[in-house]
Amino acid sequence: MYKLKFLFFSISIFLICCSKKQTPADLIITGGTIYTVNDLQPTVEAVAVLGDRIIYAGTTNGANEFKGEKTQLIDLQGKTMTPGFIEGHGHFMGLGFNELELDLMNVKSYDELVEKVKEAVAKAQPGQWILGRGWHQDKWDTKPAKMVKGFQTHELLSKISPNNPVFLRHASGHAGFANAKAMQMAGVNQLAIEKLTKELNDGGEIIKDELGNPTGIFNERAQSLISKIIPKESEETNSKALTLAIQASLKNGITSFHDAGASRGSIALFKKFKNEGKLNTRLYVMLTGFDPSLVYEYFRSGPEIDSTGLLTIRSVKLNCDGALGSRGAWLLQPYTDRADFSGMATLSMDTVAKISQLGLKYGFQVCSHAIGDRANREILDRYEAAFVANPEKAKDTRFRIEHAQHIDPSDLPRFAKLGVIPAMQAVHLSSDRPWAIERLGEKRIKEGAYMWQTLLKSGAKIVNGTDVPVEPINPIASFFASVTRQTLKGEPQGGYEPSEKMTRTQALRSYTLDAAYGAFQEKILGSIEVGKLADFTVFDQDIMTVADSAVLKTNVAATIFGGRVLYERK
Repeated sequence: MYKLKFLFFSISIFLICCSKKQTPADLIITGGTIYTVNDLQPTVEAVAVLGDRIIYAGTTNGANEFKGEKTQLIDLQGKTMTPGFIEGHGHFMGLGFNELELDLMNVKSYDELVEKVKEAVAKAQPGQWILGRGWHQDKWDTKPAKMVKGFQTHELLSKISPNNPVFLRHASGHAGFANAKAMQMAGVNQLAIEKLTKELNDGGEIIKDELGNPTGIFNERAQSLISKIIPKESEETNSKALTLAIQASLKNGITSFHDAGASRGSIALFKKFKNEGKLNTRLYVMLTGFDPSLVYEYFRSGPEIDSTGLLTIRSVKLNCDGALGSRGAWLLQPYTDRADFSGMATLSMDTVAKISQLGLKYGFQVCSHAIGDRANREILDRYEAAFVANPEKAKDTRFRIEHAQHIDPSDLPRFAKLGVIPAMQAVHLSSDRPWAIERLGEKRIKEGAYMWQTLLKSGAKIVNGTDVPVEPINPIASFFASVTRQTLKGEPQGGYEPSEKMTRTQALRSYTLDAAYGAFQEKILGSIEVGKLADFTVFDQDIMTVADSAVLKTNVAATIFGGRVLYERK
């Protein structure tokens, strides 16, 4: 049915374009550099829009043929326009809640973190939870005197919050930091640690000090010991978070968003916003694998594919290992800076195998989080086994590995060979590479970490993004990282492992057409072509030609969604 609708629309557009008297456009955009991400027509002078679709892309004179009395005219005034940017991996509700909770992304020390919590405690009622996210101990300018297994301990935090439970998620989302009050409420103490750890089945770690007391750090699935006692958010708060997420996306030029692991409640809220006409970001939703009943319900009922891409549910997100920052990424060999530990699987590989087989059977894409080289290999093995067992269903699966951050060199060619998409967030290199070498060592970093160009040359398509709220949603930072492989301070000169840089064209595709491909949406999104949706991002300078050092100075000037200007920078 979807193909028939698209064919009918394409024929209609063709008839409109070929008639002697053109149907007037609702919107015509001229006056700047317009990159189409269409190899047959890389740049155009003008674009005409009717409703929410592109009806013309070409010369200014050609676009003027569509001008009518009520046509809105936009002069870019020398600015640059591209297809609407697509966030290829993020957490939509997390983006919204990041606006509501303590933002710890920019704290430079443990003392600064404690000071922020102290300010929040002063404004809170006794017993009220203090929640936040974004701290990363390896990014602090100074480290606390006392650290256990590379992490701070709770005593200083607990001292300033004796009557308020506190839980602060690591920037990666793969560890959490609790104060004494929160641990007391959760029943986590020296006597209970061994029993609670066994219940995690090696999928998490409660970090202890030399006396066996909990330090406040909960790694991977151990976070659930605290999170399960945190009161659920109200419908009003959830709605506010979703509204803030939409606004933040538009402000950053994001017109589509791949939501990596949505809950039952979030999906219900997305549908409510869609029905009310308030969902002004196209959502490609991955069902969270943390709720098997939700996944199996959708397997039974089938994918929900929106022809406009406004709300599509056709994929499953599996969390299979942790992150490098928390040393939870699952490695083939131990960590260089922790020789007794190789990370962990946070999900049974039998489950990955089963969901991969069922995903093929019921028409669902499987998207598996894997950062460590062992996790990537184990998942590729399960995908390949499922493809071999059901070759008819495996012809265009576009199964994905989310992050694919560290891959053994022997596994790099398997992505293109199997048709598996690496959804990689280039900005992670800017944030992580300076300290990741401590985790992996020079050899593993240089041969298998952030291997963008090697993957692209092998024939794989990379979906780019930020993993927001792990990193800010701003796509300019990730675009900069893609083409320079530098930190956001511009270091080192020439970039880390420069042979793995993306070209500007590759980086733009990774945020547009290839990202759309990763969601089976390349026929309606990702490039400026007749018949596609009129989603555009306008930048105040040309990101394809400015000097590397100037890229980070770029701002989103406007965001056009379905032919409507929904954000303009003041």
